Amino acid sequence: MIIDILVIIAMLTGLLFFVATTVGIIRFPDFYSRVHAAGKGDTLSTTLFLGGAILFILRDFSEETLLTAIKLLLIVFYIFIASPTATHAIIDAGYEFRVPYWTRSSKKKCAEGEETTEENLDNGFYPEELKG
Repeated sequence: MIIDILVIIAMLTGLLFFVATTVGIIRFPDFYSRVHAAGKGDTLSTTLFLGGAILFILRDFSEETLLTAIKLLLIVFYIFIASPTATHAIIDAGYEFRVPYWTRSSKKKCAEGEETTEENLDNGFYPEELKG
């Protein structure tokens, strides 16, 4: 009974994080924050889902269920290693190709009496020393 409640909590929490990840991918303004949401949320939601599955499988403890639980635990370990590594590689590739980052340049206020021009707006690209 208690294990069933823990399984339900783990699965619903994983679902909540998965929905939050999906909303983050849709709503965030630029490439970097979207990849960040996907990397963090996907890792956590998948871990919670698989953790709930491990608890569910181990309700009826036997040699077969233990082997299945160990395999799922190895999948969780692989996701913990592979997902952040892949996220870092994707962000690094975006940085190398100079994908612009988001700023609030359209909302930026200039000094009093100064007009908004191309020079005093941050256009969301990298600083001059990083431009090639």
